[in-house]
Amino acid sequence: MTQPPGRQPQGGFGAPYDPAPGPPPAPGYGYPPAAGAPGAQPGPYGQQPGPYAQPPGPYGQPPGPYGQQPGPYAQQSGPYAQQSGPYGHPQPTRPGFGSPSPNPGGPGRGRGPFTGKPALVIGAVLAVLLLVGGGVWFATSGDGGTGKKPVAGGGGTGKPSGSPTAVKEDGRSTGPTAAGLNAKRKPGEGKVLWIRENGIDLPQYGDEEYGPWFAGDTVVKGIYRTVSGYSVADGSEKWTLKLPTDLCAAPTLPTADGKVVVGIEDNVSEKEADCSVLQMIDLRTGRAGWKKTVDRTGMQDGLSHVAMSVNGDTVTFGRTSNTDAFRISDGKKLFGGREGVCQPFAFTSGPRMIAAVSCQAEPVDPVRQQVQEVDPVTGAPKWTYEVKAGWKVAHVYSSSPLVISIKKDEQGAIAVLNEDGTYRSQLVGGSENYAARCGEESVESGSNLDGCVGFAADKERFYLSTESQSTAEAMTNKVIAFDLATGRTVWEAPAPDNQVMWPLRMEGGDVLIHVRASYRKGGALAVIAPTGGTPRTLLQHPASGAGTESLLFAPKAAYVGGRSFLVPTRISSDEDEEEKAMTALMVFGT
Repeated sequence: MTQPPGRQPQGGFGAPYDPAPGPPPAPGYGYPPAAGAPGAQPGPYGQQPGPYAQPPGPYGQPPGPYGQQPGPYAQQSGPYAQQSGPYGHPQPTRPGFGSPSPNPGGPGRGRGPFTGKPALVIGAVLAVLLLVGGGVWFATSGDGGTGKKPVAGGGGTGKPSGSPTAVKEDGRSTGPTAAGLNAKRKPGEGKVLWIRENGIDLPQYGDEEYGPWFAGDTVVKGIYRTVSGYSVADGSEKWTLKLPTDLCAAPTLPTADGKVVVGIEDNVSEKEADCSVLQMIDLRTGRAGWKKTVDRTGMQDGLSHVAMSVNGDTVTFGRTSNTDAFRISDGKKLFGGREGVCQPFAFTSGPRMIAAVSCQAEPVDPVRQQVQEVDPVTGAPKWTYEVKAGWKVAHVYSSSPLVISIKKDEQGAIAVLNEDGTYRSQLVGGSENYAARCGEESVESGSNLDGCVGFAADKERFYLSTESQSTAEAMTNKVIAFDLATGRTVWEAPAPDNQVMWPLRMEGGDVLIHVRASYRKGGALAVIAPTGGTPRTLLQHPASGAGTESLLFAPKAAYVGGRSFLVPTRISSDEDEEEKAMTALMVFGT
């Protein structure tokens, strides 16, 4: 394809994404009928249109969130990303993929210093744009264009942090208190409602924190071998469940009636443990329900990362070569591996079950990938979108409207699909660098398919943040709106007060954003009108708490019932007492 004058592609990024898929893999279960076969329907790019999905719902599509919710997940608007991905935002940091350390602990989970932590800025989209036909595709780089390795750490500390600590007379470290932080609160600011310390002696390199999940008036988090529920009003502990082995995987959502299924390891060995045991937990009571062990004896299965999802009463446990689905209410197996060459390996949580599917007839054959919408009870596909040969599904940013991230080597593209899985558009970049944060570089690297935040979507537009840039005073960035029909930029809005902001979800028709704290400025929850303009603050966090808030490591943010909840994605310290004193959950309100 010819390039327009003055827009030549940069070397080293390969060919831009072309939505035409090329020849499909051999038919098998889950693959649509060939053209002319019974039941086949014509559709562009080789995919078969299917029935329209259910209307927009809370997680992964407007008007609701993605990763947690106030009470039952399918019933009301929830806390954060309105797309099917996790929540929160990264610290202002050097752009880059933030790939995990090598895994010395075997295939079950990582044991390196930062293995399993979310990438701080996933493939911040570079300003190298490849124009072909009517679309510009974003090219991504593993180092974010800096030529350097990403720096892991919270608030520029160089390592994950929970909060600054004080030292008691007996020498034991203790974290900050809500009363202490509120003592210097200024008029017009919100206050720190409550803080929960980590309180757990973690492994050598710390551990990932899961949640927050919401069930009625309870907020729940999990880390290492403990899951705890707290009152959203005052932070009092409602229950704590001790697990026999380490947490190793979890979906982004619980069920409508407040249940979740987590993955835990099959033993306590640091080198031989596999992430293969499913444990159901009632988030309202803290009671452990059914427990099952998934067979992971195959070589490819044993080496695969795990991706989980919750769709109604279905939980999936996805791996590269196979996926098992169980009924959450009683643990009954619903479906497993498909016949044929195409196997789903990850799904989004929420009302729409969107699958990433890998097709490979023989081990020596090239892998082809697909995107499908799947029935959560039977596992049968409703429609299939063929991804261009050589490209892979990285993440699903939003499930309705359907916005997907795809990658090929160091290139990346953001594609928009119609509700029936047909191709709609691709985002057309400008001169900005764009950023989102995901659990890992791609779902195959270890995150959930809906494991990203830093964007939002409604029926007409997709809202994406830019990379943070240094100014004379601080780090700052912008939110940019894209038209879903054309993929082109509609407007841009700068962050307030030289801070960094990230979209979370839609809130009453506006774009809900989390403004990250700097060391001297408190964070905030704010909204931007869908037509653009200046952010309007909903809840201003106090500047007196900024020192603690800014050191939370890549925190996940939730806005529920007028309260702001922040959970660091990882907690780690060289000193055990300091690690126990680190902030594990920080809540703001009025």
